[in-house]
Amino acid sequence: MRIIITGASSGLGEALAIHYATCDNQLVLIARRVDRLNDVAQRCREKGAEVEMIVADVNDFKRMGEIGESLCEKRVDRIILNAGVSVGHGGGVTPFEDFHRVFQTNFLSIHALLEPMIPKLMEQKVGEIVFISSLASLFTMPTSIAYSSSKRAINAYAEGLHYQLKLYGIKVMTIMPGFIDSEMTQKNRFKMPFLMTTEKGIARITHAIERKKIRYAFPFRFYLMIRIVSLLPQSLRDKIVNFTNFKKGA
Repeated sequence: MRIIITGASSGLGEALAIHYATCDNQLVLIARRVDRLNDVAQRCREKGAEVEMIVADVNDFKRMGEIGESLCEKRVDRIILNAGVSVGHGGGVTPFEDFHRVFQTNFLSIHALLEPMIPKLMEQKVGEIVFISSLASLFTMPTSIAYSSSKRAINAYAEGLHYQLKLYGIKVMTIMPGFIDSEMTQKNRFKMPFLMTTEKGIARITHAIERKKIRYAFPFRFYLMIRIVSLLPQSLRDKIVNFTNFKKGA
């Protein structure tokens, strides 16, 4: 299987690359940090995988389009769109530059890569596109407006793509994890509910991919809490959000 992973030099991308590193898989690992990417690629090769490295910043949209074109010269079995950033959970108004960077990295880069690939996948009539979104896409806290908005945009994009590509036999999946121990979450300075180890998080993600889940949110208790709060009257939601924000120290 030929598997493409973005953001493969650290965090969930690194862990996904290591998970799929077997003698049966050809991995295409995309990331901007060459030293980190080299290390991940070497570890994957030691496990028997054939690895192609592509050093690129996903914010370089022209470059991403060129990469998308070149990737389609061979069969594409699975694309895992994992690259993402967060500006943290600070108070106040997010500066435009930070907001712009979050949307570029988390959302716009996806279409830059997929635009030339989608027609090829339609011709191929087989393949999988996996979006790594977040439970934060389902309920926006005042301290994470940029991140949550970018992830909610991913959900909408993936939903439309699912309907578009289903007719061509392409599976489109949206995975929405809660807090998983990673380089991104280690920057948080508040108690993260239902925090999972990287190993458990990757096990849940890969299990959902193998089962071809169109939408998969976890951990279930955290997802259920979000769904319940979303159904409450606005006045009660306001009180819950204000209390939660106070507990964060925001």
